[in-house]
Amino acid sequence: MTRTLLVTSSPRGAESLSTRFATEIAEGIRARSGGPLTVRDLAANPPPHITPAYIQGRATSPAERTPEQVEAVKVAQAFVDELKAADVIVLGSGMINFGLSSQLKAWFDHVTWPSVTFGYGDNGPKGLLTGKKVYLVTAAGGVFSQGPWAPFDFQTNYLLHLLGFIGLSDVDVVRVEGTVFGADAVKAAIASTEAAVGALLAKAA
Repeated sequence: MTRTLLVTSSPRGAESLSTRFATEIAEGIRARSGGPLTVRDLAANPPPHITPAYIQGRATSPAERTPEQVEAVKVAQAFVDELKAADVIVLGSGMINFGLSSQLKAWFDHVTWPSVTFGYGDNGPKGLLTGKKVYLVTAAGGVFSQGPWAPFDFQTNYLLHLLGFIGLSDVDVVRVEGTVFGADAVKAAIASTEAAVGALLAKAA
């Protein structure tokens, strides 16, 4: 039985292609494995930005936390517990101003937790959330996987870095891109992504 966590973050709602294909992957895995699927929609229920209560609270023993710190840490703990429980994580991200949405950034700010999701050893930082499979779906209007705009992809590369930093290094990336170039480009992008998702699910079976 495979436990799957789906994290979506696009503010585009039903029009979001990153959410559409991330959901398709997550539901495909659930259908094949018969395991539970947990959905965390960061656009519908955005996490708070981190505050001094969280920064101080996570470094304070539970017995000594103030009520404000307890509440701040509780939010992060819920996100971390979902990550720890999952065997497979499917993450959907739509590009906002060359990077990820503020909702998704806030989620990473909560789950990137010293001594909980990463630590430091003799060779530097070490991610602690190991042994999990990740599918990362990124969407962008332009083409950022190659060509002149590739250096400006501060979404996919940054997400791969953040995931790897907390130990999630087994990542398959699905890109939905080039959708601003007209109806034909949209159809081509969707068809290409559908084929990529189908291939991933066949391999995961």
